[in-house]
Amino acid sequence: MSALTNDLKQLTVLAEKHARWDGFFRQQLHLMPPVGWLNDPNGLCQFKGIYHSFFQYAPFNVNGGVKLWGHYTSADMIDWKYEGAVLYPDQPFDCSGVYSGSALVEEGRMYLYYTGNVKLEDREDYDYICTGREANTILVTSEDGLHFSRKRELMRNSDYPSDLTMHVRDPKVWKEDGKYYMIQGARTKKNTGQAIVFQSEDRRNWAYRSRVCTDKPFGYMWECPDYINVEGMKILSVSVQGLTGAEWVDHNVYQSGYFLVKGNILGEYGLSEYRLWDYGFDYYAPQSFQTEDGRVVLIAWMGMPDCEEYTNRTIEEGWQHCFTFPREVYRKGDAICQRPVRELESRKQKLMTASDSMNMEGHPVYEAYISGVKKNQFRAVLGKELILEYRSGRFEMRFADQNRESVSAGRSLRYADMEKLENVRILTDVSSAEVFLNDGEFVFTTRYYPEKGSFFAEAKGAEIEFFKITQN
Repeated sequence: MSALTNDLKQLTVLAEKHARWDGFFRQQLHLMPPVGWLNDPNGLCQFKGIYHSFFQYAPFNVNGGVKLWGHYTSADMIDWKYEGAVLYPDQPFDCSGVYSGSALVEEGRMYLYYTGNVKLEDREDYDYICTGREANTILVTSEDGLHFSRKRELMRNSDYPSDLTMHVRDPKVWKEDGKYYMIQGARTKKNTGQAIVFQSEDRRNWAYRSRVCTDKPFGYMWECPDYINVEGMKILSVSVQGLTGAEWVDHNVYQSGYFLVKGNILGEYGLSEYRLWDYGFDYYAPQSFQTEDGRVVLIAWMGMPDCEEYTNRTIEEGWQHCFTFPREVYRKGDAICQRPVRELESRKQKLMTASDSMNMEGHPVYEAYISGVKKNQFRAVLGKELILEYRSGRFEMRFADQNRESVSAGRSLRYADMEKLENVRILTDVSSAEVFLNDGEFVFTTRYYPEKGSFFAEAKGAEIEFFKITQN
């Protein structure tokens, strides 16, 4: 261990000693940082029966800063154990931050690929797009998921196509037909977003293979690309920066969504229209992995970069952001849907069933399920302020009070147009709500900050079930 690594480790431990695990808005089901800032999920995998979730972590600054990787493990994706910080920005090729990456599990070993961020000293002639920074592809390995090898630099910007800016990052790796492939997000010098594909025979030596793009420019940067197969449907997931036009005015500053892929991105392909994974306020940088029993599970950052519209009231507690609850991605006909992982079922305790309407108080962590919605009539209010309502072909998530000191912490309105509403599943934690519509074909996610848990719903002719979520 170098002197720099040792100092960073000691400083992290010192910062974590001041963590307020008993903060009022601490979650019970969702992964959070011990202290400071959390953003992208990284290295998601199931390794030798244990689930691993790494995360970008800035323990010294609640508003972000130099990133390292924190690490959680779990036997069931519900109860997580914090294993500490594992990757520090301690080498010349990652000295400005250990950025996002993924895990490949093969032959009893975990391979972690990530972007090593380098930002050079401030100079007037650096624009930090084409000059003044580096994005290096790095590998570490582990045989037990807890101890990691020395870092190995695999690629740097000079190994990427020359028409790209310095913004190339977020490697996701998979194996197909005996070869290894890596996809990374990129920004071209013409300010268009693309995904770049590399190929390897041995997981270590990589060569540029091809690129994936839309017929017309679509945003200026594609982050966190992911190539997913869901029951025979191929999906290219990307988080897009720079979407403009009336269609995106009422959405988030950046979007996370996917294209359905006709063919194969490794050969001939066509991309469908872009569809959002989530229509709520707090959702970015999703990453998938496959469980040992074959399920595709998706976890995202329940946050949003570069957002001045709203804030988080956990800042006063010394921490900020969390992950979404793990979701199974599945196919319903030609639709891609999401639902909370089935492990949650063992923690549900039914407290009430009612028709037409229900009012419950005093339960901050719960699941409510409304089925048999008639004539699209549905309205719910969570925490007295968060309104969920279907009206005139549009589902809305909105807050009654948009003051930054209120339950919303400044959040306003998000919506999705949909022809009909059949059922609603609401998973609520202490300071978050995830809403799954029509078996998860549409999803809305938000942080919110009620002083007391409360739930009200009305849907004439529908059945409403309310479940308390218990802890081990």
